[in-house]
Amino acid sequence: MKGKALKYIIFLATISVAGVFFIQFIFLRSSYNFSEKQFRESTSVALKEVAWQILLAGGKSANFDSITPVELVSGNYYLVNVNTAIDNDLLKTNLIEQLKKHEIYTDFEYAIYNPDSEQMEERTYISTNLEEKPSQFDFPMNKNYTNYFGIHFPNRSAFLISHLSIWYFLTGLLIVVILFFGYTLWVIIKQRQLSEVQKNFINNLTHELKTPISSIALSAKVISNKKIINSPKRLFEYARIIEEQNNRLSKNVEKVLNLASLEKNRIRLNREEIKLYEALTEIIEQFSKTDFGQSATVRIKTEETDAVIYADKFHFTNLVLNILENAVKYCEKQPVIEVKLTKQNNRFVLSFADNGIGISKDQRKKIFTKFYRVPTGNVHNVKGFGLGLDYVKKMTDAHKWKIKVDENSNGGSIFTLYIQNKK
Repeated sequence: MKGKALKYIIFLATISVAGVFFIQFIFLRSSYNFSEKQFRESTSVALKEVAWQILLAGGKSANFDSITPVELVSGNYYLVNVNTAIDNDLLKTNLIEQLKKHEIYTDFEYAIYNPDSEQMEERTYISTNLEEKPSQFDFPMNKNYTNYFGIHFPNRSAFLISHLSIWYFLTGLLIVVILFFGYTLWVIIKQRQLSEVQKNFINNLTHELKTPISSIALSAKVISNKKIINSPKRLFEYARIIEEQNNRLSKNVEKVLNLASLEKNRIRLNREEIKLYEALTEIIEQFSKTDFGQSATVRIKTEETDAVIYADKFHFTNLVLNILENAVKYCEKQPVIEVKLTKQNNRFVLSFADNGIGISKDQRKKIFTKFYRVPTGNVHNVKGFGLGLDYVKKMTDAHKWKIKVDENSNGGSIFTLYIQNKK
């Protein structure tokens, strides 16, 4: 799939998901408002019928449509003006009956205003299973009414939400589907990136193996000519080329084999006490004898000459060599590397400052990914597989250290290794 097509798909998918969520939100909000309106209307009618029944029981006849006793004080609290004495048992019976009749299945609590004491009395809480207990609700009063009762629905919101439970379930299901879709899209993107990285690795591997093989084959063909004996210098030169290209080929094969070994097995470290300054000196001397190290100037700057750490010496050596090699490979002038060792609290800070081409901020986390190499457009003047810094990160993690990359103010990059000074 081409990059532009994938971007269009992601854009359209994002718009679609956002649209679906927006429509679902509007629908749920409208449904909740409708349920709230329906609850309010049903409750008003039920309480109006309760008031009418109390009026009839008190010997007062009234036309049902002509009375307007119900006042909505808040979404959860109603006042019902009856204008006649209210019997608690009669009120309770009618409330249970009328609310059930209008399908209002939720807890409620009520109280009756006593004009003599000017207090809300007979405070009662009735649950959906008709269990009764004293109400703790502070019923507001109304100075304009004489005979009235108040009713409060403490679980009104939960009751309304329960009516929309199927829609909330479907919304949750939609979210799960969208999450799976998003995860699938993320996997596709990661697979595409991995495919691109692996393709670059294969291309680099093919080139890195093909070049020494071709050089060896060409040199072997020249040496096989009997007349080469008459030119000893030429014979030695081609023999040197064969040896050099064979070493190059062996190193590349070793890198791939080491990668396979690290992927297959858990890393087992053989920790030992290492005198850090002496070890760095040895590693830099070893590096100076390599093809990359011969052209580089490496300086050590430290006052911690007695520093001791506990690490796997073999892997620590390769870790440092990889950082040094990387600094030289990505330098377009005379390579100069400053190795600085300091101590912070209970850890040592080992930094490698180079004067190379530097690494942009958006690439600094990616460079530790296997096979990844910083894009250089159509120019591929730096050879490699993208395995060196992946190895560095694996060894750092295995030792439970930390590593980060910063910009060098003098140009280039600074790789900083934070080494815990413990076994």
